[in-house]
Amino acid sequence: MDWQPAANLGMLRARAGLLGRIREFFAARDVLEVETPLLCRRGVTDPAVEALLVERGTSIDQPRYLQTSPEYAMKRLLACHGQAVYQFARAFRDGEAGARHNPEFTLLEWYRPGYDHLALMDEVAQLVCFCLGEQPVHSYSYRQLFLESLGVDPFTATVAQLQAVARSQLDTGTITGDRDLWLDLLMSHLVEPQLADRGLCFVHDYPASQAALARLSDIDGVTVGHRFELYVDGMELANGYFELLDAGEQRARFERDNARRREYGLAERPLDERLLAALEHGMPECSGVALGVDRLLMLATGVSDIRQVLAFDWARA
Repeated sequence: MDWQPAANLGMLRARAGLLGRIREFFAARDVLEVETPLLCRRGVTDPAVEALLVERGTSIDQPRYLQTSPEYAMKRLLACHGQAVYQFARAFRDGEAGARHNPEFTLLEWYRPGYDHLALMDEVAQLVCFCLGEQPVHSYSYRQLFLESLGVDPFTATVAQLQAVARSQLDTGTITGDRDLWLDLLMSHLVEPQLADRGLCFVHDYPASQAALARLSDIDGVTVGHRFELYVDGMELANGYFELLDAGEQRARFERDNARRREYGLAERPLDERLLAALEHGMPECSGVALGVDRLLMLATGVSDIRQVLAFDWARA
């Protein structure tokens, strides 16, 4: 009977308890809970993330985007007030619905002035252990993982070399694509599964092309983006950045995104001029992270399907 919720009463109580625990964690650290709009004039330009569009209605002067993340609005708050902030946000992404994905989901996002990405990784680990219990915590650079797992350097290998590694271990069929496609394929199918039995695993310092909102630096002769992801029991849980503050560089990256969207046959997205104005005004040095609350609840309750932790999943909404 599809009118009934998928999550049982015990799961609804578990969700409420988890949200309360997270609020307790941030209250003890003087991080302010905020709310920002779900419907905005601008969406993300990233070709890998597709926003849902709400067409014009009687009270909407132009189409608006359901936000894929509250990031841009939260950065505008940071630029104005400089206060550490967090929020629970409903987020929307056009794409897969299944055991680990729902097009409408709950994000926990927070920003920490004065933190680099490594300091924020420590706080993310503290929060997750506060919610799930103490677990071993491991940290690997993206480069280290590829070298140890596959014997290939993701920063210096040619596209042909990456293809050869993938095709030697996977049935890639007739897949073709650029460097990032092959890196993503290797990461998701060959590297990530090796993290499944290691507890909390942080992967940090990604290729610059995979860190659109992060600052860059040179480490050991290669340019890295100061981004991290957290995997818990092999499940991707959080994605964070040592945030880019340069408005001109951010504009150039947005424009490169739109060039890639044209290349892939996707509609271009208008740039978020209000975010760029906030960066131009000045935002404090900070790091930010988005964490999937539904997936955290899956880990807390031991279920393997996201539909079990949602009152009404995509099919029942």
